Amino acid sequence: MRHLTVDTNLGQLSLPEELILLLLNEESGYFRQVPGWNLNCAVVGAALAELSLLGRIDTDLTSLIVLDRTETGDPALDPLLIEIADDPSVHNAQFWVERLAAQAESIIDLTLARLVELEILQHHDGDYWSLGRRAWRSEGHVSPDGDTAAQFVKSRIARVILDEEIPEPRDVIIISLANTCDVLRLVFQLDELSERRIELICKMDLIGRSISQAVAETLVAPLVRRGGLARTIPSVPLHKLLLNRQLRSGNLAAIIAGLAEEYGPVFQIRIPSREPMTCLAGPEVNRWAHRYGRMYLTAGDYLRDFEEVYGAHGILPALDGAHHYRFRKAMSPAYSRKRLEGQLDTLFHQARSFMDGWTVGDRLPLAEMCRQLTYTELSPIAAGVESQDIIGDLIAYKERALATHVVKVLPKWLLRTPSMRRKAGAIDELVNRVQRTHTRTQRVGRPRDMVDDLLSLHSNDPQLLPETNLRFFLSAPLLVGIYLADALAFAVHAMVTQPEIYGRIQNEADAMFDHGEPTAADFTDDMPDVTNRFIKEVLRVYPVVPVSMRKVSNTAVVEGYELPVGTHVYIAQSASHYMNDVFPEPERFDIDRYLPDRQEDLSPGYAPYGLGTHTCLGSRWAELQIAVNLLMLTHHFRLSTDPAGPRLQINPFPSLSPGKKLKLVIAEQRNEIRLGDAPDSLAPAVGCPVLH
Repeated sequence: MRHLTVDTNLGQLSLPEELILLLLNEESGYFRQVPGWNLNCAVVGAALAELSLLGRIDTDLTSLIVLDRTETGDPALDPLLIEIADDPSVHNAQFWVERLAAQAESIIDLTLARLVELEILQHHDGDYWSLGRRAWRSEGHVSPDGDTAAQFVKSRIARVILDEEIPEPRDVIIISLANTCDVLRLVFQLDELSERRIELICKMDLIGRSISQAVAETLVAPLVRRGGLARTIPSVPLHKLLLNRQLRSGNLAAIIAGLAEEYGPVFQIRIPSREPMTCLAGPEVNRWAHRYGRMYLTAGDYLRDFEEVYGAHGILPALDGAHHYRFRKAMSPAYSRKRLEGQLDTLFHQARSFMDGWTVGDRLPLAEMCRQLTYTELSPIAAGVESQDIIGDLIAYKERALATHVVKVLPKWLLRTPSMRRKAGAIDELVNRVQRTHTRTQRVGRPRDMVDDLLSLHSNDPQLLPETNLRFFLSAPLLVGIYLADALAFAVHAMVTQPEIYGRIQNEADAMFDHGEPTAADFTDDMPDVTNRFIKEVLRVYPVVPVSMRKVSNTAVVEGYELPVGTHVYIAQSASHYMNDVFPEPERFDIDRYLPDRQEDLSPGYAPYGLGTHTCLGSRWAELQIAVNLLMLTHHFRLSTDPAGPRLQINPFPSLSPGKKLKLVIAEQRNEIRLGDAPDSLAPAVGCPVLH
């Protein structure tokens, strides 16, 4: 029997690593859904078995003893070995499986990190995983053609179970643990003969037998633990909400953070004539939602009416499970930072075209200016069209649809007014433009855009993206731009109202643009340093989408509170942005939070792009486009706020956006705008209005 070793001389994969690879579901991008306690016990069992095979411990059905306390060098195994060795008493394997189950999450994290380091697994935003492709060998022999590590593990186990190949101790242990968790039937097609073969294999090895028996016996007790001691969810009186000091600001994240501070991480807001709003907030809630939300929550229910507005069913934000993973995987290149990096010349040209004609003294409405600037850039890059003449109607209709059918702060009839019916016509106009510009002939010589990816997906998998959904999806690349535009508006306002930071961003802008056009290599995670850290702080202070709405599909216990099936929950992932124990002095704007010695954005409390499987697919694109726009605005102009205008006001619904009355003033033109020739890949532009 051959066992998997890596060609980097890092040695044979451990049993926890092989178990994780066996559990990977390549269709859904995640792992077979073993109940949490069961998985923890199995992972600990695999770790103990690995220690046994390494000669560190020995175990039988009655005891587990340490033979050699020398550390293995594996950070997933050594803490377990130390804890066992430091205990003066002798216990059996079941005792240690139960005792160490709390460490399973750490073992899993370390195991996944190593598999990513070895390029066996690839991690994607939203906590999705796919198989890596690298050269592998097994005891000096090349593994089967095209096999990845996970496929090799599965084919090896399949030969033992289905082809009756003689198993080795490692195979017996993996099969025993997987069988105990009842996942073998999900990985392989088993018949009665195969199941008898599995029963026989599980009895072959004393080590595997004792640990598997310990795991199996440990699994019984937790089945009756759920719900008995669940706490009563506290209820927030309506007057407490109305008197909240943050209510007038409109900052929903800060409002919910204040309520969570008083009522805890799970609470209900009762509003007359509406179903109670069950809110979840805080870093531990974020951690739970990110890692386990896919097992207990669904996204589609609250978007069903919104889908019908566009005549669609199964749009990306409403999908869950394998379909969602397949769709994200297919579209991830379209929303990637790399795609935008390939069109920086177009981005620069479109930004300068929009700013050309601004003169000193011009007063620009902040929100509208940032939306028009964003769409001047986004329309040709993402959809291959111009949309300035209809984008206002597209945005107004989408915002009204969200407010009436998702957030439900307005009655539904307000989407059916004559004005809204006229604005809905902009959707068909946009789709017609997109279709006219995306014929085979029209796309010759053009860089690939999001619409190309969507049409390709429809052609290759019409069941995943049916024609009935094209009306929505062909307009989606522009509809999602509203969030990017509003984040840019918050960033511009935060910059011009903080002179010290403004000056530092100006220095970075001049350094990048004074000596010619910067390239993609000039924009990294670390550079421009001040601008990047500034954007992170803007996203913390002004999270454009502060709340995610979900429906409980499987009874869940969160922070000791039970959420029954059917409960509608509001996950305020960005409420922790305003919690002092997560971000000290949360109301203070502080870009130093993201310096290497602090790195507060690595906390599970930092979640400007959502959580889990529905984490924003275009987050890296958005950060680059915002950075480019801030630097170009700063290089060419000195901006100020209108001294006679109002202070910053936030509109909380349907997403956070700055008040429409805010205006910017062109105080100085610092550098001349030289347009030059349009990039070859850019279609002739439709003129954009200059805002005064």
